[in-house]
Amino acid sequence: MTSYFHEEIETMPRVALQALQLKRLQATVARVYEKVPFYRQTLTKAGIRPEQIRSLDDLRRLPFTTKQDMRDAYPYNLFAASMDEIVRIHASSGTTGKPTVVGYTLKDIEVWTDLMARSFVAAGAHKGDIIHNAYGYGLFTGGLGAHYGAERLGASVIPISGGNTARQLMIMQDFGSTVLTCTPSYSLYMAEEAREAGIDFRNLKLRVGIFGAEPWSEDMRTEIEAKLNLHAIDIYGLSEIMGPGVAIECIEMKKGLHIWEDHFLAEIIDPDSGEVLPEGSRGELVITTITKEGIPLVRYRTRDITSLSCEPCACGRTHARLNRMSGRSDDMLIIRGVNVFPSQIESILMRIERVEPHYLLIVDRVDNLDTLEVQVEVDELLFSDEIKVLQTLAHRIEKEIKDMLGVTSKVRLVEPKTIARSEGKAKRVIDNRKR
Repeated sequence: MTSYFHEEIETMPRVALQALQLKRLQATVARVYEKVPFYRQTLTKAGIRPEQIRSLDDLRRLPFTTKQDMRDAYPYNLFAASMDEIVRIHASSGTTGKPTVVGYTLKDIEVWTDLMARSFVAAGAHKGDIIHNAYGYGLFTGGLGAHYGAERLGASVIPISGGNTARQLMIMQDFGSTVLTCTPSYSLYMAEEAREAGIDFRNLKLRVGIFGAEPWSEDMRTEIEAKLNLHAIDIYGLSEIMGPGVAIECIEMKKGLHIWEDHFLAEIIDPDSGEVLPEGSRGELVITTITKEGIPLVRYRTRDITSLSCEPCACGRTHARLNRMSGRSDDMLIIRGVNVFPSQIESILMRIERVEPHYLLIVDRVDNLDTLEVQVEVDELLFSDEIKVLQTLAHRIEKEIKDMLGVTSKVRLVEPKTIARSEGKAKRVIDNRKR
């Protein structure tokens, strides 16, 4: 039997849900117009006043907000609440420039906490669980987001954060962890370390893993479920919008992530033209927050590539589903005119026996032509095999990449643990063309 955290809201008829969305959208547009000079300027430039928002279709008339807009507003100039109302501040890593800064009022924290608890229940967690939270704590939203949600659910949370994998494994065994939260790449690193330590995940109590913060493929899900002996559930969020818990798969289907539409409006656009695409089309996800007080965002371009479906779900939840993220429009590699996402290459690698789930894509330009090298680890026995066997496997992978993606690559098989591991988001691409 399906469990819910807020059954009335999660199963709300779509007509009622859309009426609630419109009411909240109108209030949000009025709020940012009044309190945020950036939005007052952009709305005025677009010839739009808050009272002109009369239907959800009017959403597409509003201007986009981008990550660059947030950087330009650094640190607090997009806030719609005064600093004496802000009770917490988070920020992105800022690896490509100034970090994007987000502020939360007490109500924002309460909403986030509820949505994370709602997400945990959708993933199959319950009050009696022991949640092993290996997301990073600090300015990153993952750790605290999952932590507060677990507590709101009434579960026991282990705030272990990332790192010290040997200790993580010991805690899992000794404390009887039943739910694991971390990045998918780190879960596979845990599995690798466990194997070397002689730990069998079949002897642990883990039942569910909730993995996010980086794109991952269906083939990686199969790998994780086999190695960690649990149900692997995809969760989605981004610090600019809230943090984790914007959307999550339900354990009944594991096909698409329910986006909590009573708090977020989702659109899919053509990333080049900005035009809104019809339901089912693949494009860039745009999100409008409709309940946030601290830093409401109107039509925020996430750069994440997905599609949206309102088809009924077996779990009974009526909120639309986002299909698995295939990557980001700004992470997309264009190699000799071919669009390639790292997750597409990952899917090919994960289907090949004796290939490990650790890889690195190195893009370069030689004599004015783009080149792609795929470094991927193979198991120890295969690496110690004859050179001819390794060459045959490398050529096979090159052929599959060419056949499926239409791009020529050079595959280099490397020995185990050659590629750097990450306790957070895995680094999958080195693009030397940008240097």
